[in-house]
Amino acid sequence: MKVILLDNIKGVGYKDQIIDANDGYARNFLIPKGKAVEANTANLAKLKAKQDSHAYKKSVEKQEAEEIKDKLKDITLTVKVKAGENGKIFGGVTSKEISEQLKAQYKIDVDKKKIELKETIKTIGVVSVNVKLFEGVNGNLKVKIEGE
Repeated sequence: MKVILLDNIKGVGYKDQIIDANDGYARNFLIPKGKAVEANTANLAKLKAKQDSHAYKKSVEKQEAEEIKDKLKDITLTVKVKAGENGKIFGGVTSKEISEQLKAQYKIDVDKKKIELKETIKTIGVVSVNVKLFEGVNGNLKVKIEGE
């Protein structure tokens, strides 16, 4: 019996996968527990519509990420921090601060988790920061650290 899985089931398959299950297993366990539905034409049409919707969302997100990438390459973000005489920063500049400044100065909303910093920035100067916007779409942002 062909069924469409509604959940990931270890050893059986993944969500939205069509599998060929034994009749007893499907009728007595998978369908009554709400872990699968029979793969009839109506359910297959729903699955197809769901997959098409998901693919469209991904393409829109990728297009938005490409636009943000193009904006980021022209930007030099300026972050003002308190610094000592020798150019050392008190504390450091984190990805959270970079994200907040990007939103405040340029109205570009990038999640702090997408900004890749190996460690906090602790010196004054210009630093190039990699921003992972989407699968396969990476932007580069120049961050200029200025002391007050």
